[in-house]
Amino acid sequence: MKHERIQELMTVYRDGLLQDTVPFWLEHGVDKEHGGFLTCLDRDGSIIDTDKSVWMQGRGSWLFSCLYNSLTPWVAKLRLAEVHEEWLAAAEQGIRFLDAHCFDPTDGRMWFLVTREGKPIRKRRYAFSESFAAIAYAEYAKATGKDEYAERARKAFQAFIDHDVTTSFLAKFTDERPMRGIGPNMIAIVTAQVLRDAIDYDATSVINRAIEEIEKYHCKPDIECVLEKVGFKGEICDHFDGRLLNPGHAIEATWFILKEGKIRSDSRMIKLGCNMLDWIWKRGWDEEYGGILYNTDLYDKPIQEYWHDMKFWWPQNEALIATLLAHQLTGDEKYAEWHEKLHKWVYAHFPDPEYGEWYGYLHRDGSASSQLKGCIWKGPFHLPRMQLVCWNLLEEMRDEAVGENCSHSA
Repeated sequence: MKHERIQELMTVYRDGLLQDTVPFWLEHGVDKEHGGFLTCLDRDGSIIDTDKSVWMQGRGSWLFSCLYNSLTPWVAKLRLAEVHEEWLAAAEQGIRFLDAHCFDPTDGRMWFLVTREGKPIRKRRYAFSESFAAIAYAEYAKATGKDEYAERARKAFQAFIDHDVTTSFLAKFTDERPMRGIGPNMIAIVTAQVLRDAIDYDATSVINRAIEEIEKYHCKPDIECVLEKVGFKGEICDHFDGRLLNPGHAIEATWFILKEGKIRSDSRMIKLGCNMLDWIWKRGWDEEYGGILYNTDLYDKPIQEYWHDMKFWWPQNEALIATLLAHQLTGDEKYAEWHEKLHKWVYAHFPDPEYGEWYGYLHRDGSASSQLKGCIWKGPFHLPRMQLVCWNLLEEMRDEAVGENCSHSA
């Protein structure tokens, strides 16, 4: 990737984050009356439903704390002093709402959906609410120096591990056909990474186990595929559930593994991540229209999910990160080309030039399926995380290129 293009992309991601995505959520998503975040928003940011996703309370709190922590060096350079404190204030709104309303006092589990005021509506069998609370507490602990939130992060993460990771294959199935999903181990990796960076959590054993299980059970080198769900021993289940591929999840797991390989300078881990990306790209990239498909079938059979050929925002976000990171780590021009063609397709269809942010749901051809800017699934998380991570990766690539040029000159 040429220096000029690195600079161009870095500007797109940085300015998109700081001048579009984050301001949109600060203006429309922060509930100044009841605390926390409102994410069910129409195209112009107006509220269309006041119920609150507990996932988004954690994810939003993480985002604003993470911005506060990671962009401190940029505050003076980009004149962010005022908004810098606004990020921390928004994070505090979310943290207080989590503490006050998002835990069931009868069993300590977290809710999935609550009213605007925080009254419980629904709880899920999975404990992903706990994982997102963990990253929120960890980043907030780093931002404020308050040790009690570091302890809450560890406790919430352990609750997630105990409930989802050690028994993930039992959560939805009977003994007749128990299946493992890739989701719990995927989320275990990234949550442990956040806690390690923010509160010095000893993440090695959790991450090692999660990567080992993804490779052992979900990666199939013989057919070059990453499976979303497998049998208890990793066997392929020739039913709708077993054949259904989720390219977004597989690609998301890919960049978590690549990131860990980068941190450890582990070439085997990097190769695993690149193999996974290669396999799922072939099965997820839409050759006819462009973009990442939401679902495909292992054997190219018809799929029962009616949204299978839609383009959701978040798989595109994960693929932009994964392709850029794979290119940085390997130098393989293929990944730069994948990133480039995905970037061009995504930025031609998802952003809303009139009201800001991105549409969440497109038809296969790229036309908008819905005017939604947020819902209980979409909020201040995947898009700004992608913009922040890609900005950081491109900065590193620019600096690496400068270093190489200086070395050659010497």
